[in-house]
Amino acid sequence: MDKEKETYFPSIKDITVAADTIKKVSAVTPLSPSLRYSNQFKANIFLKREDLQQVRSYKIRGAYNKISSLTPEESKNGVVCASAGNHAQGVALSCKLLKILGTIYMPTPTPKQKIEQVKMFGEEYIEIKLVGDTYDDAYHASMIECNEFNKTFIHPFDDKKVIEGQATIGLEIFEQAEEPIDYVLIAVGGGGLAAGLSTVFKELSPNTKIIGVEPEGAPSMTVSIKNNKNTELDHIEKFVDGAAVKRVGDLTFNICKENLHRTLTVPEGKVCETILELYNKDAIVVEPAGALSIAALEFCAEEIKGKNVVCVVSGSNNDITRTAEIKERALLYANLKHYFIVLFPQRAGALKEFVVDILGPNDDITHFQYTKKTNRENGSAVVGIQLKSASDLEPLIAKMKQRNFYGDYLNNKPELFQFLV
Repeated sequence: MDKEKETYFPSIKDITVAADTIKKVSAVTPLSPSLRYSNQFKANIFLKREDLQQVRSYKIRGAYNKISSLTPEESKNGVVCASAGNHAQGVALSCKLLKILGTIYMPTPTPKQKIEQVKMFGEEYIEIKLVGDTYDDAYHASMIECNEFNKTFIHPFDDKKVIEGQATIGLEIFEQAEEPIDYVLIAVGGGGLAAGLSTVFKELSPNTKIIGVEPEGAPSMTVSIKNNKNTELDHIEKFVDGAAVKRVGDLTFNICKENLHRTLTVPEGKVCETILELYNKDAIVVEPAGALSIAALEFCAEEIKGKNVVCVVSGSNNDITRTAEIKERALLYANLKHYFIVLFPQRAGALKEFVVDILGPNDDITHFQYTKKTNRENGSAVVGIQLKSASDLEPLIAKMKQRNFYGDYLNNKPELFQFLV
């Protein structure tokens, strides 16, 4: 098996077969020019709209290609997967279409909206089991069921048929593009999409540079390529949940380290800015992982000037309950949202003095937590302030210090900040 993983590269023939297999269930999604981003970055920017799939992500491609490849005996025994996101929806729909029974393990805290989506796509062909607190808990439970009942595990990325299914996006881009593509920017989680798509372009358009984009808090492919071995991270930031894995696939790592031009990481705050920007200016709804490739444009702006660039928009399963957090992270990244400990003199009129004499005309208090303690000269309050311009921060701090209101700045204290955001 190790030797197999070291030598496997998907073939164009197998990817073409996969494209034929999935053509009835996977839409040929548009390759749409983006006038706004093209003007902004002085390049020809195109969006490959995988967010427009029926399950609102590209995951249906790999899941259906894998499940449809099972033998009659494997199909009879059924399939199992562990996922709280897009892969679960792809597996669920594939089970219904192929009339194969599937069990989908999800962590217990999975939002109800995601559970309902999976039920809708799978109907009576799938059973959902909520186990443990994390994906790892769900994964271990799914492995027990596979081994006990001889069921087939449908891996979200580290599987040949899954990689070949995801690679069909590359074939579509190649066929849809009217001019040669200079760059393709693509989100990297476990690496299935990056491995498949990069193989297509290496064979059919070797001058195209494929850039893998990871969240700054989960750079598992970047670290692995740097170390020249598949490396598991100790800790990851899970906000970009569709692309946050501690360890990429063995198959996918071996392909990506050969095929990717390079990888880059994008701060989670920039991803949030991009989500809001796409919604407000383009009426496009994307999930955090779906925004990664577009968010990366800013970090390779000089490199892509005058070039033909494709950003793969990988999915749009964004939970509306996350909107407040997305806005908060975007403001923090833009240096427009700041948290302080403010020392209020325990006298009448202190708050009015702070609002009138210290805050600027465009500053807005968005968080205020204060308990009066009569036996102290000053009372501490945690105050969140939203600024109109990042340049207003230093004058604000100066005025707070001048009038003895300044206690501390919390944005750069992660051990405290985590309780506010």
